[in-house]
Amino acid sequence: MERHVLESLLAGDDEASVIALATLRSGATYWVADRAQPAGAHAGVFNRRLQRMRMHGFEPLGLGRAVQLIREHGQPVRTGLIDAVDRTWTTLLFLTEDGSALVACAGWPLPLVARKPPL
Repeated sequence: MERHVLESLLAGDDEASVIALATLRSGATYWVADRAQPAGAHAGVFNRRLQRMRMHGFEPLGLGRAVQLIREHGQPVRTGLIDAVDRTWTTLLFLTEDGSALVACAGWPLPLVARKPPL
């Protein structure tokens, strides 16, 4: 997916989408899956991840809402990631099967360990 196409999909006014768009425009790396997977599978996996994060006192931005929106969508979704250039933030995207619309978006800061430059 071309950068400008992904930018156009991040037109929402929710906080996760606003941060994702700003991160992408600042030169972030990104990846979007070529194939879609069943919405229920993604909702289950990310609901479990959300519960684990919460057990450790961490609330990722928009992940609870993303799980809900994926379930409501009910159709296969493609995933994507946007990683900030300085590796301080990552965004998880869920797109429609054909990649023409954003279903949900969530993000969280990366741990300090991930921010260290490779040796």
